[in-house]
Amino acid sequence: MRNAWKIDDLRHKILFTLVIILLYRLGNAVPVPYVNIDALNGYFAQMQNTVLGLLNVMSGGAFSNATIFALSIQPYINASIIIQLLCIAIPALERMSKEEGEEGKKKIASITRYTTVAIGLIQGFAYYYMIMKSGFLTADGQGIWAAIVIILTFTSGSALIMWLGEQITEFGIGNGISIILFASIVSRFPPSLYQMITNTVNGTVAWWVNVLLLLGALAMIVLIVLINDSERRIPVQYAKRVVGRKMYGGQSTHLPMKVNMSGVMPIIFAQTIASIPATIAAFVPSMSDSTFIRLFDTTSVIYCVVYALLIVGFSYFYATIQFNPVEVSNNLKKQGGFIPGYRAGRPTAEFLSKILNRITLFGAIYLAIVAILPIVTGAIFQISALAIGGTSVLIVVSVALDTQKSLEANMMMKQYKGFLN
Repeated sequence: MRNAWKIDDLRHKILFTLVIILLYRLGNAVPVPYVNIDALNGYFAQMQNTVLGLLNVMSGGAFSNATIFALSIQPYINASIIIQLLCIAIPALERMSKEEGEEGKKKIASITRYTTVAIGLIQGFAYYYMIMKSGFLTADGQGIWAAIVIILTFTSGSALIMWLGEQITEFGIGNGISIILFASIVSRFPPSLYQMITNTVNGTVAWWVNVLLLLGALAMIVLIVLINDSERRIPVQYAKRVVGRKMYGGQSTHLPMKVNMSGVMPIIFAQTIASIPATIAAFVPSMSDSTFIRLFDTTSVIYCVVYALLIVGFSYFYATIQFNPVEVSNNLKKQGGFIPGYRAGRPTAEFLSKILNRITLFGAIYLAIVAILPIVTGAIFQISALAIGGTSVLIVVSVALDTQKSLEANMMMKQYKGFLN
């Protein structure tokens, strides 16, 4: 950061990014009209272990305060995932994303924006309906006009966040959507630290417990950094070929396969699905004390097992989407490359598939440990706030590493330009 600050262009990008983050945080403090915020906060205090609690964490607390940015980046993330899956299922979208180059990517981005607005409208209506049915509207917010204002405010807020993220990506540092998500999660760290100190002063939690928790968080950060940069490098040899009077190929390189290809998405999806029983119980009071709901409490063994299995399943699903062994094998064959000891074509694809399965299994176990360890720790020390700590730490560290790489790439580019000039 110190070296980047010395370069005028990078300093302007950093300042621009900080200004956008400040605008986002200001928007998180502006509530929509006609909503009883105090009653809503009391309701969300009981919903920490449900899907609504996860959405609240991802929004930096804006969801429980019904601010203009309450939906946060969830509509955009959902839209991106839907379009990504449709690009695999619909041949027309697949051709658009792969064969039309930059123009095709712009069309996909435009479709994603419209999908974000549509999802934001649906989620805004669902959130308003929940607020209305739970009796959290003020006396002057009972009419159709109040409903229109609240729903459109939520929708426009999600669209504005998408635009702010795109501005960071284009004129700032790093991926804009990731930076906004990073800011949302980090904003909850100071209140959590204050709560830890308060609990220690009041004698609710022993001081050595908080010390162990901080040391465990540091160890988890180290583990995430190590695995995030880990990759399996498969050697690739390119055959020599003569084109005209020149000879090409003959060099050796490697094919990198990241240990954790899918990032944090398996944890988010697994946590959403595993929290469905608790969410249903929150909306159906008659089920709150049922045996089925107690079995799927976030501190139960069955919940942890189901949660871990879902993480493994989604890890394989995302790894299959992001890395196609048959496609990679065909590309190597077209470029005259081969893996030593394996024939080009089907044998290479089978070898890559076997490596992919092994790496994905290791990455899935790693994600399961990161996600479940805070839950187990919270259950041992009776601290429910740790139920989603693994997801938060994983997102924060991953975004920080990506931003660091973006800064280094920009600095290296400036050095090359200076050398050429």
